[in-house]
Amino acid sequence: MKRILIIEDDPYIAELQKDYLQLNDFEVDVTGDGDDGLAKALGGGYDLLIVDLQLPGTDGFGICRKVREKLDIPVLIVSAKNEEIDKIRGFGLGADDFVTKPFSPGELVARAKAHLSRYERFLGGGRQAAGPEVIQIRELSIHPEAHRVYVHGREVTLTTKEFEVLLFFATHPNRVYSKEALFEHIWGLESSGEIATVTVHISRIREKIEGDPANPQFIETVWGAGYRFNV
Repeated sequence: MKRILIIEDDPYIAELQKDYLQLNDFEVDVTGDGDDGLAKALGGGYDLLIVDLQLPGTDGFGICRKVREKLDIPVLIVSAKNEEIDKIRGFGLGADDFVTKPFSPGELVARAKAHLSRYERFLGGGRQAAGPEVIQIRELSIHPEAHRVYVHGREVTLTTKEFEVLLFFATHPNRVYSKEALFEHIWGLESSGEIATVTVHISRIREKIEGDPANPQFIETVWGAGYRFNV
């Protein structure tokens, strides 16, 4: 049974999340304190975190940053804050998804299932079973099975979601994908307007693999259409 930790200081919202997740066969723990939540997240063996931004003690951004330094598990931010800058900051710190309050509990469950399924398949090796051992594109070297990326022989560190985005592009080159299509392909969900998710992840990938992120050679922006990976 998959274990989920909810870090949420509103008892009503926390219980609502917990009830729906338990009905879907998840084991769920809840804490309303950021410091306690961070300690539990780092030591509790959880498969997924659901984190509010505004918390007593360590806030959601701090939790996301510190968890991402140690663990590679899905992190979902659930917050009443709906500013673009908050989403960008959350994704920049390694969050996998951003759900805005008020939300449908059913949608939250669907997102949790989708992220867990993709992480399990991706990290378990199922995604790469029939693929090449190494994808070499000019100075970029992608090792799907080892989950490693090298540029000019130097390893660069990507989050699981960043790696999945890059691998999708590299295995589907020279085709234009809209942001909505990329979200559905990578996150396994309809976009629901979550365009910032795609934009921020691509920006972070460019910073790590491009010689000049402002003039990318790999992930090209096709204005008005989306993105294309050039080989």
